Amino acid sequence: MKIEDLTPSERLLWEAFPSGESIDLSSGDPALDDPGTSARWGHERFVRAEVLVALLVGAVEPEPGRVAAVRLGGARITGSLNLGHAEVHVPLALTGCSFDEAPHLYWASMNSVHLMRCRLPGLVASGTRVDGHLWLEGSRISGGLWLDGANITGILNMSGVHLVNPGGDALLADRLTVEANVYCDQGFTANGEVRLPGARVGGQLIFREARLYNPSGAALYASRLDVAANVFCDGGFTADGEVRLRGARVGGYLSFVGAHLNAPERTALNADDLAVETDVYCSDGFTANGAVSFAGARVTGQLSLRGSHLNHESGTALSLQRLQSEELLLRPAEVIKGTADLSYARINLLRDDKATWPDRLQLDGLQYETLEPALSARERLAWLRRDTDGYAPQPYERLAQTYRTLGLDADGRSVLLAKARDRRNTQGIPRKVVGWLQDLLVGYGYRPFRAASWLIGLLAFGTIVFSLNKPDVLDEGHKPHFNAFFYTLDLLLPIGSLGQEVEFAPKGIYQWIANLIVAGGLLLGLTVAAGATRALSRE
Repeated sequence: MKIEDLTPSERLLWEAFPSGESIDLSSGDPALDDPGTSARWGHERFVRAEVLVALLVGAVEPEPGRVAAVRLGGARITGSLNLGHAEVHVPLALTGCSFDEAPHLYWASMNSVHLMRCRLPGLVASGTRVDGHLWLEGSRISGGLWLDGANITGILNMSGVHLVNPGGDALLADRLTVEANVYCDQGFTANGEVRLPGARVGGQLIFREARLYNPSGAALYASRLDVAANVFCDGGFTADGEVRLRGARVGGYLSFVGAHLNAPERTALNADDLAVETDVYCSDGFTANGAVSFAGARVTGQLSLRGSHLNHESGTALSLQRLQSEELLLRPAEVIKGTADLSYARINLLRDDKATWPDRLQLDGLQYETLEPALSARERLAWLRRDTDGYAPQPYERLAQTYRTLGLDADGRSVLLAKARDRRNTQGIPRKVVGWLQDLLVGYGYRPFRAASWLIGLLAFGTIVFSLNKPDVLDEGHKPHFNAFFYTLDLLLPIGSLGQEVEFAPKGIYQWIANLIVAGGLLLGLTVAAGATRALSRE
C-alpha cells in the first residue's frame, strides 16, 4: 500500500504508527461521537480496514526506541478487518470506533487488543492467541462474540459490554483459556446464550451486576468450567434462562449473593458435580424461580442458603442429593416452595430452621454429625415425617445416633421407638397386631421402665391369686413353707430359683396363670436387662 493512496485520516494514522502515538478523529461532542450514530459521520472519520491490516502485519517499520502501535479513536472502520492466521507483534487499541463488518482474528497471534466503547456487528476470534490483555470494555457487539479455543495470557475485560444475538450464542467461549481475571461486570449484558464450557480461568471470574437473557434456553452454560480463584455472580446478577455449572471447579468460593435466577418449570441453577474448594453462597436475597440442584457437588467449606427464596412448587426446588459439604446452612427467608432433596448427602454440620422447613423432604441416606439447633426428638421426628417417600429406617437410625453422641439417650430411644411404630404402619394386619402388643407391653424394648411396671403388676397379681389359692405340694411327705410373694417372684425370674416353684404345683386355671406369669417374666425380664445393658454400655 502506498502512502499517496491514503486519505488524510489514514495518513495521520500511518505516520503515527511507528512511534505508537494515538490518533483521535472524534468531534468532541459526546452525542455525535457515540459509535451508534456512525452512519452520520463524515468521510473524514472513515478508515479502511485494509490500512489497519497493513500496519499490523508490518507494512511500516517501528521507530527506533519507540513501541509501534495502532491507536485510533472515533473512526468508522470500513471493509473487513481480516487478520486470520496472522502474526501481529504490535498492540491494537481502538476506542469509540464503529465497524461496518465483523473483525476476523481467528487463529491469529496477537499482541494486546483493546476495543473499548466500540460498536461491532460481531467479533470472530476463535483460536486466537493474545499475548497480553483482550480489552473490550464498554463495547456493543451484535451477531456474536466468538472466543472458542482462544488463549489470552493476560486479562479478558468485558466490563460494561453489551452482547446481542437473540436466540443464538451471544458469547461462544468453549475451551477458552485466560491466565488472569475475566471481567463481565459493571453493566455487562447478554441477549443470547453465554457459553463457557470447558473454559479455564487462571484468576477470578466476575459476573457482578451482569444481566443475562436467554429465556428459551441456557443464559449461562459453563459446564466443566475451571476457575482457579473465586467466581462472583452477585451484586444484582440476574439470569433469565438456565445457569449451568455442571462439573465445574472453583478454586476459591462461589457467590450468588442476592442473585435472581429465572427459569420457570426448569432448572434455574444446575451445579451438579460442582467442586468448590471453599464456600458457596446462595444467600441474602438469592432468588430462584425454578429448581436449584447441587446433586453430587463437593463443597469443602459451607454451602449457605441463608435468606434465600426457592420456588419450584411442581417438583424439586432444591436438590442436594449426594452433596458432600462441611456445613450446610439451610435457613431460607421463607418456606421452600417445592421438595428439598437431601438424600445420600454427607454433611458434617447441618444448620436449619424449624420455621422454614419445606413441606416435602427426601432424607433417606442423609448423613450428618451435628444438627443445629438441638431440637427435641418430638420436633425432629416431625422433620423426618415430611419425607415424601414415606418410612425408611436410615433417617431414624441417623437421628438416634446423633442424639446418643450428644448424650441424649432418652431422645435417642424416643426416635427408635418412633421408628418401630412408623414401620408398623407399613406392615400387614398380623404383624400390626404383634407390634401393638410389643408397643403396649414394652415399648418395643425402648421403654424398660414400662416393662418393670408390668413385672411389678404381675408380681402383685400373682401374690394375691396364690395367697387366696395355695398350690398343691408336689411331695406329700415334705411340708415346705409357702409364701405367695416369693412363689410368684420365683415364677417371674427367668433364671435361678428361690426354692418355691420346685415345691408347689397349681392345678387347673391356676396352672395357666402360673404359665402366663413365667412367660411374662421371661419377656419382661429380658427387656429390662437389655435396657440396663444399653444404659451401662453408654456409661
